[in-house]
Amino acid sequence: MAISRLPLLDAMKGIGCIAIVLHHLAVYGPMSDVVRGDFPAIIGGLEIYARLAVQMFFVLAGFLVASQLAPEGQPSTSSTTSALGLIFKRYRRLVTPFLFAIACAILITAVVRPWFVHDSLSAPPGLAQLLAHALLLHDLTGVEALSAGVWYVAIDFQLFILTVLLTAFSARVAPNWRWVFPCLMIALAAASLWMLNRHNQYEDYAPYFFGAYALGMLAYWSTRQSLGGILLLTIAALGSVALWFQFRNPIVVALATAIIVAIAGQRGWLAQWPRPGLLTWLGQRSYSIFLIHYGFVIGMNALWARFFPAGVLINALGMMLAVLISVGAGTLLYRYVESQPNALGRNWVTAALGAAVATAFLLETLAW
Repeated sequence: MAISRLPLLDAMKGIGCIAIVLHHLAVYGPMSDVVRGDFPAIIGGLEIYARLAVQMFFVLAGFLVASQLAPEGQPSTSSTTSALGLIFKRYRRLVTPFLFAIACAILITAVVRPWFVHDSLSAPPGLAQLLAHALLLHDLTGVEALSAGVWYVAIDFQLFILTVLLTAFSARVAPNWRWVFPCLMIALAAASLWMLNRHNQYEDYAPYFFGAYALGMLAYWSTRQSLGGILLLTIAALGSVALWFQFRNPIVVALATAIIVAIAGQRGWLAQWPRPGLLTWLGQRSYSIFLIHYGFVIGMNALWARFFPAGVLINALGMMLAVLISVGAGTLLYRYVESQPNALGRNWVTAALGAAVATAFLLETLAW
């Protein structure tokens, strides 16, 4: 099964990114605070359950990484000859649109800060804080996040680094033993799901989430191997034992996602269903939408708090408008930055990024 564009994975990503946008709209008021008065179950459900979509993203990321680094369960030549090259390529892909989204969030926050007082606003950034974000070390260094969801980007990068290093290690130690690497992934998945993931103090580190990532890798291998049924049972056993130790909704979502994509891959559905449409279109742009939506969620909340501080219907409409604007902004970010192989090498793009950050600092200085 060649990995290019898989409509089912794209559709799942499309659903997931909209769920995350709605989750942050529910968390960051005041629009959701007004709507909550009449619809507490809906807003509460978005707060608690919509964020679980990140578990689906971790599983899908593991699925795609397995196709790149070890498509047959054994490390590929390209994955072992240039580990640092693969890591840098991943970093550049993640960080280029990430920097634009952070700059956008900083700028919008600086614009609305003088007249919008709310605890959803991040503090004015310092240079050390910006550097920590640029290096994807913000959680590890304990600095305040400048945008919602940026922790996911850092964890995704940590997971990729860990997997690349483990791939290179397996290839060096046992280059001719096909099942060494999958067995190593199973052991680490068990350690993550059964032990580490039960302790929230580890959630800034990749091993805490490695269980979901490894389930995605096993799901991919189950579509390639003659022992696909055994791998599917392994996925089910890893998740079931984890839930027996301690029931956790994130593990339920990760387990269900892994089983769905494994069965869909074995039956040939990944590349055949659904037909390309809105969900698959959203899925292709999901990373950009995920990155950039926070600034526009804050901006829309600020405008609505000023002009429409009351009224359930008008505030519900504001939330839906924020979703549409976030999708539009993410589409532009995808077109001009994420999908461009060397976006930061273009003078106008670099100038726009610098101008956004400089303007934000100027506005924060004037406000101070």
